[in-house]
Amino acid sequence: MKLDVVFMGSPEFAVPCLDALVARADVRVCAVVTQPDKPAGRGQKLEPPAVKLAAERAGLRVLQPASVRKPPFLDELRELAPDLCVVVAYGKILPPEVLATPRLGCWNVHGSLLPKFRGAAPIQWAIIRGERETGVTLMQMDAGMDTGAMLLKRALPIDDAVTAGELHERLAPVGAAALAEGLDRLARDGALAGEAQDPALATMAPMLTKDTGRVDFSSGARAVRDLVRGCDPWPTAFTTLGGEPLKLFRPKIVSGAGEPGVVMGADRDGLIVGCGADAIAFGELQLPGKRRMPAHALLAGRAIPTRTRLGT
Repeated sequence: MKLDVVFMGSPEFAVPCLDALVARADVRVCAVVTQPDKPAGRGQKLEPPAVKLAAERAGLRVLQPASVRKPPFLDELRELAPDLCVVVAYGKILPPEVLATPRLGCWNVHGSLLPKFRGAAPIQWAIIRGERETGVTLMQMDAGMDTGAMLLKRALPIDDAVTAGELHERLAPVGAAALAEGLDRLARDGALAGEAQDPALATMAPMLTKDTGRVDFSSGARAVRDLVRGCDPWPTAFTTLGGEPLKLFRPKIVSGAGEPGVVMGADRDGLIVGCGADAIAFGELQLPGKRRMPAHALLAGRAIPTRTRLGT
């Protein structure tokens, strides 16, 4: 007997989980719920979520409700009568009425090792806060913000160079594997035993804003490096140069010490900036109206002399 599943997700991170469901002989994906198309780019042309495109390729029914808290979506979900809802980065908090509709409740594939980094941006904050390990948690959803019982976890190391965008790509298939393992256990045992989260160990991962990427060089090279990586590709880390934004990428801690925010020079590692007791080099830079480019290429056309002060 097949398990009737409603999948709820929006960004590229969720696509491997949807693909994993579609590939299973013991699952029938009866609908895919995703965010409405949104305007994007300079032309503000409506762009569909990545999950919608994947669902259409698989020939699945797609629902894009403006609200999951009231009809017609609640009526449609009840009519589908799914055994399980699988939620992966859907983008909206689900009300109790939705959580209670599936026979087996709602599972969430969350991009952190809960209870650390509950919230909308767990991958980015794990990097920004200097974590050495992250992973994915398969969770039984409840009415709280990522507070439900943990069904299983899979861990992944965080290296010193990985960006948030790259870590998203690495974690997405890990999430799909965790979901597959959970479904295998469900098929074998009929249920999954959940482990309650310890609230004392919980940390939050709120949505990023553009100002999250503002660099404070006095925080030290390690903190700057982690902020720059965690804000790549969005919102991007930045400082100011002569009153205009200078975006910073590909950071590397280098030997030396210098006054925070003051340029110490440039070499093959990039533009070197003091961070107090240590220093950091930025391998790529971007000025307003220009493309992101290697530091040496930008510096060839726009000199940033030693002793230039960045920021305010």
